[in-house]
Amino acid sequence: MTKNKVLVVVIGIVIMIAVVMVYFFKGQKKNLIETSYLQDNLQISNKDKFNNIAKAGELDWKIRLVNEKNPLPEDFSVELANIDNTRKFDKRAIKYLKEMLEDMKKQSITNIWIQSAYRNIEYQRVLYQKSINRYLKIGKSQEESEELTKKYINKPGTSEHNLGLAVDFNEVDEGFENTKAYKWLQENASIYGFILRYPKDKEEITGIEYEPWHWRYVGQEHAKKMNEESLCLEEYLQKYDNNK
Repeated sequence: MTKNKVLVVVIGIVIMIAVVMVYFFKGQKKNLIETSYLQDNLQISNKDKFNNIAKAGELDWKIRLVNEKNPLPEDFSVELANIDNTRKFDKRAIKYLKEMLEDMKKQSITNIWIQSAYRNIEYQRVLYQKSINRYLKIGKSQEESEELTKKYINKPGTSEHNLGLAVDFNEVDEGFENTKAYKWLQENASIYGFILRYPKDKEEITGIEYEPWHWRYVGQEHAKKMNEESLCLEEYLQKYDNNK
């Protein structure tokens, strides 16, 4: 074989190797791109999923987060049903509230009543302003009055009462924690899908002072998990996000 023929053969082999390498790396790059695309979209999907639950409530209305940082949209509406002649609750959850109250009475806990349930935005605004005015009358500044008010009364559109899934029992007083009704609720409310929304040891997380009278419907499955793990709603949603 002449030198020219040998050179041609060598060049041919080099070209073939180069072609094989090009196709190999193209395949690898494609796999990497596809994997990256899937991972990125999965992360986006999970992030969106959490945001929908925590803020928009589109995936699970039962655990929609409503607070100062997560106000209800201006066009928010909810279908309500009557608890009694004056008080209303989310139509999808009212049967669990009524069942809970009926079972309490069957177990001789009769000193229990609903002080407040659903509130429309306008009524929430009235309550909020009344509280501010009371503090202003005793010499507090506007800023101080608003800060003191927010410990117990949310701004319009940021209250769970505006959501229609919360109830306040009896005199809306910390003395409620000393009643048989409160003890019963602690032991049994999760069976009906309710949780103590603002526990004493979660004030820094919820931003709301301890309210033994305020109970929130979140659904049986969520209520059970929150109680078992001693989580408030904010912690529960954060853990849900981290697990994705």
